[in-house]
Amino acid sequence: MAARPPSTAQVARGLGVTPATLRRWVQRGLMAPYDGTWTPAAVTHARLVARMRERGHSLDEIRAASDSGRLAFGYLQGLFPTPDETYTLAEAARETGLEPELIETILTTMGLPVAAVERISESDMELLRYAAAVLLAGLPLVAFLQLARVYGQALAQIADAEVRLFHMYVHEPLMREGVPGVEMAEQMRGLAAELLPLASPLMDHVHRRLLAHFVDQDVIGHMESELEAGEGLALGHLRVAIAFADLAGYTRMTEELGDEHAVDVVERFIGDVEHTLPDDARIVKTIGDAVMVVGSDPGSLVDWAVGFQALHATRPLPRIGMHYGEVLYRDGDYYGREVNQAARVSARAGGGEVLVTRPVAESAGPHLAFELIGAVRLKGFSVPTELFVARPVDA
Repeated sequence: MAARPPSTAQVARGLGVTPATLRRWVQRGLMAPYDGTWTPAAVTHARLVARMRERGHSLDEIRAASDSGRLAFGYLQGLFPTPDETYTLAEAARETGLEPELIETILTTMGLPVAAVERISESDMELLRYAAAVLLAGLPLVAFLQLARVYGQALAQIADAEVRLFHMYVHEPLMREGVPGVEMAEQMRGLAAELLPLASPLMDHVHRRLLAHFVDQDVIGHMESELEAGEGLALGHLRVAIAFADLAGYTRMTEELGDEHAVDVVERFIGDVEHTLPDDARIVKTIGDAVMVVGSDPGSLVDWAVGFQALHATRPLPRIGMHYGEVLYRDGDYYGREVNQAARVSARAGGGEVLVTRPVAESAGPHLAFELIGAVRLKGFSVPTELFVARPVDA
């Protein structure tokens, strides 16, 4: 049997307002979805009005926003119902076998708000059960917490992109077409309800494909590292090739041509990097017009860098700096002196140049030539660093 819709008093209690306040909102025309029954859409709209009032907006401002459709995006909150059942931290600890402090660490490391620790929902409990099973299976805690942080950061970026892109390419066009607020909300809610169940299968498929790729690369890289002498690396350390690439003159181009044109140029540049990298390398992060690339084989990465420059003849020209050495791997990122050195080498490169250190030059094949430009004192380094310009032998 279908559950009865809540009463005005129940809705008001859930919002933290009085029934009289809720009725006044209805009388003032703020509750367009309300037709005498507190449907999920009407409750969601009331929750939006309550939040807007908490932030100091007047009833007239809220009504205008509702009529124009500016609040319509909030109707999607109805797809994520507020949990009825919650657990205390002590109850969650007893059920999962995890220490209360560890539960707090897991939830906050994954990026969940502090309120998630104070009132643990059933879905959060399911997450904690998975975490307990992972640790029971034998994954070390230090590795699990790093993985949890990476998951949280990556999924936060995904969720942020989903919301912003839906807003820009669905919500904004509907507003510009003048679609009434309630109709707009229903259209958006219907589309989101169809898309939401597809997100997890899509991400799961991509995750599995990429996981297989990186397992393969790790097996090859581990085998090859065993063949090198002196590979006694500390736990959590790796020996990798690091490249930083950016666009020379990007700031001036932004001032001359505007932000939108500059962003288009950067997107093409980053896309070119992504589509041309060797299999053992990947982009770790982007910072403005700069990309940080890490690979297991310095020879193949410098081959890529020289070939990449040959593809670009128009300004702004890329500049690339490379180094090869031991780094600390933590939370999906790479840290340490060798990373800083690669960044400093890149800063000394000119447009169209590939500038590398001696360890990279010594790892390359005979088809590349390396011109020593001297020992340069890089910022933050007391000992001068030998730098080479990498080119094809026939250049």
